[in-house]
Amino acid sequence: MNITLTRWLGLLCLTLAPLAMAQGIPGGCPEKNLLYWQAFPPGGESDLSARHQQVVLKKKCAAIDTIIQYKAGAGGGLMWGQMNNLPGDGLNVVGINLPHIVFQPIEGEVQYKTADITPVYWFHYTPDVLVVPENSPIKSFAEFIAAAKSSPGKMNLGGSGLNSANHAAHERLNAAFGIKSTYVPYKGTGDMSMAVVGAQIDGAVTYTPFAIANKGKVRALAVAMEKRHPLMPNVPTFRELGVDWIDGAYRGIGAPKSTSPEARKKISDMWAALNNDPEMKELAAKSGFELVNIGTDQMDAFMKERIALYIEGAKRLGLGKK
Repeated sequence: MNITLTRWLGLLCLTLAPLAMAQGIPGGCPEKNLLYWQAFPPGGESDLSARHQQVVLKKKCAAIDTIIQYKAGAGGGLMWGQMNNLPGDGLNVVGINLPHIVFQPIEGEVQYKTADITPVYWFHYTPDVLVVPENSPIKSFAEFIAAAKSSPGKMNLGGSGLNSANHAAHERLNAAFGIKSTYVPYKGTGDMSMAVVGAQIDGAVTYTPFAIANKGKVRALAVAMEKRHPLMPNVPTFRELGVDWIDGAYRGIGAPKSTSPEARKKISDMWAALNNDPEMKELAAKSGFELVNIGTDQMDAFMKERIALYIEGAKRLGLGKK
């Protein structure tokens, strides 16, 4: 009886072992290390989200590592223009951003088209926010507008990349409030950080995670959300300031076009499992990321809707007009 029970327990352990290793990863863990390519330098929102995912994936798949690689340039366009040269083995994934991958090809200064990008999963969204250095004499949005109008074109506002969500938000800010400020593009939020914190520029049109991570170093003046951010309860929304502005950037992962539909689905399901992990939810909430879950099953409809919206926005902003 004891021998039979021992054998039964042994068989049960063998059966459950792969499930325990995967810990909720549909289709199981990757067979080899995952190469996670980033289109922006370290230190920005894309890098921070990748680090979160790296931690949670290691907990779920202890036998493999997520190796983060950086190829920054052209506001992300350098990496996105080369992503289809990567092996389509299901082990190479690339961080991608909206509206960047729509705006940049419209402007025509990158070596890819929106149709060249194959999104696999959109995992979070970050609302636009206007910030100034903590030591800035500007204490409120009203004071910001007054200062900008008193010296047209002299106020310099940083942002991540050209023809990006930050660039579009800057142009929208100027148009909506009748001001003229100058946009200063950086390779990424990480590169922009020192310039804003060190008051080398007057402020930035950036994302909520930057404002939250640098609380005490920068002052948020307005946020593009439906309601005030719970981690920034004293910061008004643009709606409260009279402009119906709810916008920001989506972040996700894409794969080379040569990646099979089956491999794309497996990656999509794996990222859904990461997003649904309690630790990921906690990390996202603390950093100001709004988690979204758009996988391969919803991708076509989502991209059709967003592309149409961004093309309309590009026309309004004059992108592509030389």
